[in-house]
Amino acid sequence: MISGPAMGCPMPSDEATNPIDQFLRSSKQLFTPENLVADAAMDIVRNEVRQHLERKIREDPALARELKDAVKELLEARAMEYSAIIRVSAAIARLGIGSVPEAMKDKLAKELASFVSRELSAVVDKTL
Repeated sequence: MISGPAMGCPMPSDEATNPIDQFLRSSKQLFTPENLVADAAMDIVRNEVRQHLERKIREDPALARELKDAVKELLEARAMEYSAIIRVSAAIARLGIGSVPEAMKDKLAKELASFVSRELSAVVDKTL
């Protein structure tokens, strides 16, 4: 698509497309006193709420255990969800490989194995 004065579309000014000017403008907005004060106030409020909740948990051991157990169950449920997703993906891959002509099965299986290997390596690298 052609743009510019001849097409009735204004051309962006050099200033608008200059990355340094964009960075400086965004930095000015980032460090405005209004934002700094509001952000600091929100941090103070969050800290107060966190301290209040931590105090309540320390005061009630049964509640602390309940929360700990619930978080553990949540993490286990997430792990089970990921496990199910992996099993569904494997079944879909088997279905896909089984649906292609015999001449393509070996090539597709090798490409799929290579892809899975790369992806798993990336996941392991990120988690270690």
